[in-house]
Amino acid sequence: MSDHYFSAKPEAQEEGRRVRAVLLGQPFTFYTDAGVFSKKGIDFGSRLLIETVKIEPRSHVLDLGCGYGAIGIAVAKTVPHVKVTMVDINERAIRLAKENTELNQVENQVKIMISDRFSALEGEAFDHILLNPPIRTGKKTVYAMFEEASKALVSGGSLWIVIRKQQGAVSAKKELEQLFSSVDVVDRKKGYWVIRSRND
Repeated sequence: MSDHYFSAKPEAQEEGRRVRAVLLGQPFTFYTDAGVFSKKGIDFGSRLLIETVKIEPRSHVLDLGCGYGAIGIAVAKTVPHVKVTMVDINERAIRLAKENTELNQVENQVKIMISDRFSALEGEAFDHILLNPPIRTGKKTVYAMFEEASKALVSGGSLWIVIRKQQGAVSAKKELEQLFSSVDVVDRKKGYWVIRSRND
């Protein structure tokens, strides 16, 4: 599993590149590399999540498993006065995310750190947590992320995930319903579901 994007130290040979994308009507450029998720460009699921989430100004947002930072950076660039924390276990992804906050001029709104799920986030609470789950790690890990997220939200806060139906969206929704008082599929497109979960 050493070459998977959820490894702490990917062994894939570096092959840095730049990719461009328009997200929420704004142009972005990102550095990507081998050994990180969706290295060739913004994947459909992440794009759908970015375009679907509703984030209020001045919110504290966690991009959980941020990869090279597309989701968190898009939020930081387009939501007024938002504070974004971005974490990933992958050291190469974290280095790229830091470079990308500077490249897209949002470094003053974003905090980035290496963290195995919530290990570096003890005591922090968030208004919104955004997650494109690392499905290949298996349900046990993904569901642990759901449970940890439920405990790291402020009252009324939301966990937003994107997941393909054929990769377990139905069972993920059932799992979320065990953890949250309100679970809704807020968008469906090309087999992907965006699910919002919150405790009111």
